[in-house]
Amino acid sequence: MPYRNMSLEDFARHVGMDAREVRKLAERGKLPGQKVGGEWRFNRARVTEWMQQEMPSLGSERLIEIERAMEAGHDDSSEAVSVAKGMIVTDLIGLEGIAVSLPANTKSSVLRELVRLAEKTGLLYDAEGLLEALEARESLCSTAMPMDVALPHPRQPMPYVSAEPLVCVGRIPRGIGFGSSDGKLTHLFFLICCHDDRHHLRVLARLVRILSEEVIASLLTVETREELLQVLIEKERQVIAEMR
Repeated sequence: MPYRNMSLEDFARHVGMDAREVRKLAERGKLPGQKVGGEWRFNRARVTEWMQQEMPSLGSERLIEIERAMEAGHDDSSEAVSVAKGMIVTDLIGLEGIAVSLPANTKSSVLRELVRLAEKTGLLYDAEGLLEALEARESLCSTAMPMDVALPHPRQPMPYVSAEPLVCVGRIPRGIGFGSSDGKLTHLFFLICCHDDRHHLRVLARLVRILSEEVIASLLTVETREELLQVLIEKERQVIAEMR
C-alpha cells in the first residue's frame, strides 16, 4: 500500500538519509514519527507532507540526495519507471500552461487561474477536484517561499485528476500577498500536479534547485512565455549536470 507505516530504516532509505541521523532527529521530535512497542514508525503520507514543507529550506546537496533517493525508490508501474529515468521537469511545462500576466489579485483567485491554466493543457480531467485539493493544502500552511515564489500543490498526489503529470507557471507582475514567511509579495506561481508521491517530491526538489535568485530575477523580467520557459530549460540543464 502506498501509505503504509515505515520503519526507521525504511524512512532513511525513502528520504536518502543516514539511519543514525534519522534516529537522532526522531528522538528530538524533529521528524513526523512515533514509537510503537519501542520501535519508530513513520506514516508515509505524513512523511510526504513533512518533506513538502521542509524542502524549500534545504540546501542544494540535500535536495540532490532527495532526488536520488526518489529515483532509486520508484515502484514497478510503467508510469513510475518512465518518470524515474531521466526526469526533466521542464518537459512537464507546456507553453499553453504558462501565463506571464496571471489575472488574479487574491490567493483564491490565483489558485483558480492556475487550475484554468491546467485546463488549457488538455490534460486535466477534474478541475474542481484539483482546485479543492489546492485550497485544502494552502489552508494547512502557505506554499509560498521567500524570494517571490510559491509552489501550490495538492496535499497528496492525485493520479486520477489529470492524464499526465503537469506543471503550470503563472506570473503576477505586481505581486500579491500569499503568506510568504518573509512577509513579501509573491510574483511567481508553479502549480505541481503529479501522480505519485516520489515523482512529486522529486519534481519539488528539482524546482527548488532551479529557482535560484538569478533565475527568479530573469523570470520576472522576460516578456513572453517562450522566454520564460527557455530560462527554466537552461537552468535545469545546469542543475542536472551538477548531479553527474
